[in-house]
Amino acid sequence: RMTEPLARQMQALGGHVQQLGMGQEQLRGGLQTVSDTQANAQAQMIQSIEARMAHVQQQMQDRLADNAARSARSLTEMQERMSETLHGSSKQTTTSLTQLQERLAAIDRAQDNITKLSGDVLSLQDILSNKQTRGAFGEIQLHDIVSKALPSDSYTMQASLSSGKRADCLIHLPNPPGPIVIDSKFPLEAYEALRRAKTDFEVKEAARAMRVAVKAHISAISSKYIIEGETADGALMFLPSEAVYAELHGNFPELVREGFAARVWIVSPTTCMATLNTMRAILKDARMREQAGAIRKTLKMLHRDVELVVERVGKLNTHFGQARADLEGLGTAAERAGKRAARLDNFDFEELSPQEIPVVPLTGSGEKN
Repeated sequence: RMTEPLARQMQALGGHVQQLGMGQEQLRGGLQTVSDTQANAQAQMIQSIEARMAHVQQQMQDRLADNAARSARSLTEMQERMSETLHGSSKQTTTSLTQLQERLAAIDRAQDNITKLSGDVLSLQDILSNKQTRGAFGEIQLHDIVSKALPSDSYTMQASLSSGKRADCLIHLPNPPGPIVIDSKFPLEAYEALRRAKTDFEVKEAARAMRVAVKAHISAISSKYIIEGETADGALMFLPSEAVYAELHGNFPELVREGFAARVWIVSPTTCMATLNTMRAILKDARMREQAGAIRKTLKMLHRDVELVVERVGKLNTHFGQARADLEGLGTAAERAGKRAARLDNFDFEELSPQEIPVVPLTGSGEKN
């Protein structure tokens, strides 16, 4: 009996041990399940990670390829722009060099012209330093101005006068005032001395010499070229230099007044042209007066021609009136003939009116059909 409880306890303990074994077996199965589940989860996770890594790698490859393509395009565009820029710069540089060469060539030509002009100035100085050549130069310039302002038959260069003197230019103006002489010489030596003077003494001496030279020239022109009954009561002293003319009027007004008193008018190229234009108007007026008789005769003939035209227009108007009357009579006869033809066309053979309708004559002579 004492062993029965022990046996029961042992039996219960065996049952517990058996349950514990079953629990261990269940636990082992659960652990296996958990292990399998974890392994599957790890495998799926690894596959997902590998898939994601593959996707990321593909995206990175695509992006790298896209970046490489973009970089290549950008590099190509940059190369093209650089090429265009270099080409444009090269073209611009070539154009600039061409323009520079053209400008250098123009500068060379200008330098040649300056050199030539310097030679011409020296030649001009040589001409003006000689009295005879200076007179020829003034005469040529005067001839150029006169030929542009006046008709060729209204002046004579190097005209001989009754006194035996030879005028540089003689303008054939009608009386009054009559032919007027233009002298082309000028006192350049005194003016050049005045221009070169530096001290007060030199200026005074040059001014005195200038007054003497111009007075002598005015007196010579007045005595040589103002001839009563042959030339006008005055003459022109032509100065080919505007500077000399300005110097006289600006600093030597008494010389200008002296010229007025001697009836010698001092002119420059500009004022000479204005004076010649006035002379041209005088010549034109004189020629119109000379031709006034011929103009009146022509006007009389023109008036007679106009009268004849008016007379013939009147006759023509009369003929037109007669022709208009004939046309009206012809129209009336044609209208009446048309009416009769219409009646015949409608077979209207009734007796016509016994009244005789007069036929309008075509010639206006008064005869009736």
